[in-house]
Amino acid sequence: MKVQDDIADALKLKEVSLEEVGIPEPSGSNGCKLVLTTRSEHVCKYMGCKVIKVKPLSEEEALILFLNKVGPNIVQSPTIMPTLKLVVNECAGLPLTIVVVAGTMKGEDNPRIWKNALKELKERIGKWKEEAEVIERLKFSFDHLKDEKVKYCFLHCALYPEDFGIEKDELIECWIEEEFIDDMSTRQEMKDKGHVILKKLEDNCLLENVLYERVQMHDAVRDMALSITRMNPRCMIQAGSQLEELPEKVQWSPDIEKVSLMYNSISEISIDVLPTKCQLLTTLLLQENPIKKISISFFINMPCLSVLNLSSTKIKSLPNSISELKNLTTLLLSGCRELRDLPCLSMLQELKKLDLSQTKIEEVPEGMDMLVKLRYLDLQVFSLKEIPAGLLPKLVHLQHLSFEVDNEKTSLKAEEMEPLKKLECFTGRFEDIGELNKFISSMQQSKKNLINYHLQVCSSLPMASGDKTVTIGGVQNWEGELIMHPIEIQELNIFGCDYLRSLVDDNSSFKNAIDLRVCWIWMCEGIECVVSLSSFASSSAHPFQSLEVLNLFNLPKLSALIMKDAGIGSATTSTVAPSACFSHLKEIMIYNCSSMKTLLPHWLLPNLQNLEEIHVSLCDEVVEILGVATSEVEEKGSDALIKFHLPKLRELLFSGLPNLKSICSKSGVMVCDSLNLSKLMKV
Repeated sequence: MKVQDDIADALKLKEVSLEEVGIPEPSGSNGCKLVLTTRSEHVCKYMGCKVIKVKPLSEEEALILFLNKVGPNIVQSPTIMPTLKLVVNECAGLPLTIVVVAGTMKGEDNPRIWKNALKELKERIGKWKEEAEVIERLKFSFDHLKDEKVKYCFLHCALYPEDFGIEKDELIECWIEEEFIDDMSTRQEMKDKGHVILKKLEDNCLLENVLYERVQMHDAVRDMALSITRMNPRCMIQAGSQLEELPEKVQWSPDIEKVSLMYNSISEISIDVLPTKCQLLTTLLLQENPIKKISISFFINMPCLSVLNLSSTKIKSLPNSISELKNLTTLLLSGCRELRDLPCLSMLQELKKLDLSQTKIEEVPEGMDMLVKLRYLDLQVFSLKEIPAGLLPKLVHLQHLSFEVDNEKTSLKAEEMEPLKKLECFTGRFEDIGELNKFISSMQQSKKNLINYHLQVCSSLPMASGDKTVTIGGVQNWEGELIMHPIEIQELNIFGCDYLRSLVDDNSSFKNAIDLRVCWIWMCEGIECVVSLSSFASSSAHPFQSLEVLNLFNLPKLSALIMKDAGIGSATTSTVAPSACFSHLKEIMIYNCSSMKTLLPHWLLPNLQNLEEIHVSLCDEVVEILGVATSEVEEKGSDALIKFHLPKLRELLFSGLPNLKSICSKSGVMVCDSLNLSKLMKV
């Protein structure tokens, strides 16, 4: 068991009862050992620990570590090596300092810059002792960031709790909100710039990559960042400190600029603790607190407040004093599941981002039509009764717009969307395909492509997770084919469209969906096949050429993936597959398709060389997975074996197939060297 201390609290630490925090007292009988790591020896003494000092790296070890991090071109430079060794010596054998300083100097091949770096390190370290030495060495890397806005981006990470994994996309959004990233023509360009900054901070070892697209600060690096924020900009950071109420008044200095109290247990916000005026306060982060009540006049004395985050609190309403925040650019209320009422927002005319997702509001806040600078609006609210006509056309600067697709009352009209020429990211629901087509046509006319979208037509269904997704449910009359371009669909979900006989035929626009990666078709009672073309050999279409995942659920008439259409009711399987059709398919799942007898015919296999997983369940009539037509057997002779090559197949899972007789036809043999036998299963 390992316990790490927080340096900021080390000097205040008193002896702690291990049992009180759920750690059994180590003893010979329970076999438990406790290892506590700290940079302060007195912490060990307080805890009654045996002190084992971990020595710094030797000169040789330190040099090897530094050279591993600084890059091969530097290692090979004889003019730099003498100075480099002196820089390593200044790192005092501390591994974290070595890694961070090496990351700062990575790729730098100018000897003069190395000599200047050595000079700066010596001057900095000469002024400090003990823990302060570590911070000063790390601050060297911070100072070498050069760009002031990149420095602010780094310091912003210290607003989060210690050892907190920060989602990269969330962090970049924060940088945009704080205007650390210069304004650009599109939001996507700003996000791209954010990723460049992230990479720079990671390369300089000031941020660490962790799981699930997150980054975090090493605790020593965070200590360094906190030491800077106590001076410029002035910050009060008590994130994740188990506070039950706001910090005392003495901590709210009049010149404070940023306050982070996120991830605490604060239930009430009172004005009593504040100074007369928070004249310079620009950022107030209160998210992830069980706040139920905010003082009526709390926001009156915050004239410069720009960013206010109250996400995931328990507030039911906001005080009217929020209308006093005339410089507010960002208001985040996502996940406030008790929030039902907002005051008039008409005075917040500098507002650029408003997030009301997962709240309980029933009406769009009064005065929203005055928020003409809005760029980001999230109204994914199931309880919302309507979108007032004429609202969206006034918000012409919107780049990001989201509505709750499960809410039938918030179906959109294309004419309301037409003025939104700057829209890049959009989630919304249209009443029918005609309205969706009008929207796509208007986007095409304005020569504007959506970068990220989730579009839904008709039925209320859970929205898929892809970046470019269209979901169509319960439509019994297309009223014209869905226009496929310019939106480049990557994920398509078809649900409850019973009149469809096939998804792709000679006249279908889906045959041009060349970017489609994922396709779900479920509960469509009329579907007989996925692809039906009159002549494969002469067809110029390449349906599903990029498709990677195909899921077919509850399709009672489905009998084949591909058919050559010989007339309604008489479609026949082909002996030649359309060129490139399914050529990138990796996963296929077929569930409860009671008319399917043979899953994959032999003639389709040349197109399936990338297939990795086959899952088949509850298909009563399936006799074989890989089949050979009688004509092919006669042509090759009854004794000839036909090989089924599936070189990348790893998983073959079956369940509920009462009539399954074989995986291959008796004239065939399956060749798949990649098959994981533990993933070959019949239930």
